[in-house]
Amino acid sequence: MTSKGRLSLLRGLSLFVVVGLSVFIFSIRDQVEHLSSYGYPGIFIIALLAYATVLIPAPSLAVVFTMGSVFHPLGVALSAGTGAALGELSGYMAGFSGQAVIERMDIYERISPCIDKYGTLAILILAALPNPFFDLAGIAAGVARIPVKKFLFACWIGQLIKASLFAYAGATSINWLLPS
Repeated sequence: MTSKGRLSLLRGLSLFVVVGLSVFIFSIRDQVEHLSSYGYPGIFIIALLAYATVLIPAPSLAVVFTMGSVFHPLGVALSAGTGAALGELSGYMAGFSGQAVIERMDIYERISPCIDKYGTLAILILAALPNPFFDLAGIAAGVARIPVKKFLFACWIGQLIKASLFAYAGATSINWLLPS
């Protein structure tokens, strides 16, 4: 098999895995929130599964907010941020697969030049902001062939920032609701 044939096979396999994973996670979305009773590993798995879906929203930030009031917020942020960053690899794989039907979306056309120009800095900033369009940034990073290690590191830092904000907000807001 030629290198072009292997690349095409790898791209097709990546797309198959991303679509299959998204469908599976969407189908079990009601059972996923029970994982929070397992503490930090449960929070990690919830974030991993929620962020592994491509273009299908999953409410992991609500879990991070809530768990921030139950567990130490830094531990929640580390668990959720790491799970989220690893989950975002599915969007990257979708872009790497070259099957970016998404390229025709207006929002993708606004994000893609930003990723091309600023690379991992754009990934870090977009990952740190709560927005439903980060999957498109991951897809654009895959299409742009940003090295996976750089993508993952920038995404991880951004996700840690976002998860920290939500976990600490959850930890401090419980005092507003339950005055001593």
